[in-house]
Amino acid sequence: MPPRSKSNGRKNQFKFLLNRANDFGATDAKIIQSRKIVVEDRVLLKCKSGCHMYGHKLVCPPFTPTPDEFRKMLTEYQYALIVKFEAEAEAEEDVGRSLLKNLCVSDISPDIRERTKGFWDSWNNDKRQILLAMLELEKAAFNQGYTLAVALTAGSCTLCEKCNVEGVCLHPSMARYPEHALGVNVKKTLKNAGMAIRFPFEKNPEGIGILLID
Repeated sequence: MPPRSKSNGRKNQFKFLLNRANDFGATDAKIIQSRKIVVEDRVLLKCKSGCHMYGHKLVCPPFTPTPDEFRKMLTEYQYALIVKFEAEAEAEEDVGRSLLKNLCVSDISPDIRERTKGFWDSWNNDKRQILLAMLELEKAAFNQGYTLAVALTAGSCTLCEKCNVEGVCLHPSMARYPEHALGVNVKKTLKNAGMAIRFPFEKNPEGIGILLID
């Protein structure tokens, strides 16, 4: 009988998490070694120069651990569960190519502006559902003895209509960092996991959650 591979051993060890991920509607889920998560300082440039929410969310830069700090934290984890979800939000081509511009520029047609707003409302709901799923996976890992397991989620937090950035988080037991806010290059990380993501996306975006497992 051939020896059991390490990857098969990990799959069996964390089968309960893979099964739960499927229960929550994941389209793909993989267990990888945490060292395969790619962290790059340049990822935060997209937060600082391309995101209108920069500085407006307590789980996003500049309030998050720096990429260097997160790299050090990653060395204290052995495995990670990568979970992919298909969003229900839809954006036709004329909307999807300028999702932020469509809300900010005055000469955009009312029809495109309204459909863009509809996309963001739907995507925010998708992000909430992904967060709730990742919190349940974190809880499942905790209950199996992985007490320092922690979830990272897709996109900026939507728990509050306006984040209490001048004070403290109003939902500390639920709010989690988006992986990109810590410097994670999601596309490279998924490639290391043998997975892929459609980005830029066509019509329906995909959301990625990561569960760090001690």
